[in-house]
Amino acid sequence: MKPQNDLLSATGTTIFTVMSALAVEHGAINLGQGFPDYDGPSDVIHSAAAALLDGRNQYPPMTGLPELRAAVAHANKRFYGLEVDPAREVVVTSGATEAITACLMAVLNPGDECVLIEPLYDTYLPVVKLLGAVPKLVRLSPPKWELPRAELAAAFGPKTKAILLNTPMNPASKVFTAAELAFIAELVTRHDCYAVCDEVYEHLTFDGWQHIPLMTLPGMRERCMRIGSAGKTFSLTGWKVGYVTCDASLAPNVAKAHQNLTFTTPPNLQRGVAVGLMKDDAYFAGLSAHLQAKRDRLAAGLARLGFGVLQTQGSYFITTDVRPLGWTGDDVSFCRALTVEAKVTAIPVTAFYAGPDAPNHYVRFAFCKGEAVLDAALERMERWLEARRAAPQAAAAG
Repeated sequence: MKPQNDLLSATGTTIFTVMSALAVEHGAINLGQGFPDYDGPSDVIHSAAAALLDGRNQYPPMTGLPELRAAVAHANKRFYGLEVDPAREVVVTSGATEAITACLMAVLNPGDECVLIEPLYDTYLPVVKLLGAVPKLVRLSPPKWELPRAELAAAFGPKTKAILLNTPMNPASKVFTAAELAFIAELVTRHDCYAVCDEVYEHLTFDGWQHIPLMTLPGMRERCMRIGSAGKTFSLTGWKVGYVTCDASLAPNVAKAHQNLTFTTPPNLQRGVAVGLMKDDAYFAGLSAHLQAKRDRLAAGLARLGFGVLQTQGSYFITTDVRPLGWTGDDVSFCRALTVEAKVTAIPVTAFYAGPDAPNHYVRFAFCKGEAVLDAALERMERWLEARRAAPQAAAAG
């Protein structure tokens, strides 16, 4: 038979699927994939449940229910001072991953260049390549994840059409600073290109760090496509409801891409999310405080066990260095041993790099879990590490 799509055929199974399957096989506590093990707000869930019974279960408007688009516009004004036309500048999608794809489809032509920042979410690169565009990779390196300005500037050129920016960043848990964003904005303006802004962790920032949308910077309003996620904001990742805020000149193409990907999103879930976005400020402040406490609990435990714990400014994730444990293998072998032997699952950070020579001694843990789960994971890892230290010959082989 004739060969299938070359790119998809050459793309391996996502690391999240691989590690989650390994976790199930070995009865491991899964701190790999970033989804909470608790439900989101009761009023949001009950609103969606009630909406199933109100007789409005047919196709909703392609770009989203008016009440959800209005709520997205209101949230943009409330949190960031952005004036948004809900009818012309908001597109609701079936999850943020679809939103990212739709935004890239809206602006990229074959041969265009798209700047991507490593470490990166694993769908970015395949989508850019599937569209026939050329990825230009710029690397952030642990432990500080500083923006390499000279390298970033060099990645832009005459063929640059877009940059895909993720802040707060997965897996680095970095919140880009105002100065870094201003530098990026200047490059976008100078090279007359667009910015696809993956901001799904916008409300999950800690220690006083504040998320700043690139769209709020001078000259960026008409160039940015800003992506939010109900899954992350309301701890309802299975709902797969995302939303794009962009200038009226960009929204029609985003909507056309959405039309050809999923066409629409379940109306009852949209109604529930609309209720969520209108929740009071206490909810959003409490969300960060709730997750910061979990971060602190896991970070303190990992540090006590001997991991090198990197700073977590936002998102669901803590990145750790395994070298202080005496581990001499790479991050993939560590995560496999951790799952099989300690019965705890993490994600190797090399999975988020596409280029060669990625740092290979860092692993990512998700802390969006119940306290008892985090404590149990730490107890399992402590027993495992103690057993390895008691058998130095076996530990050295790691």
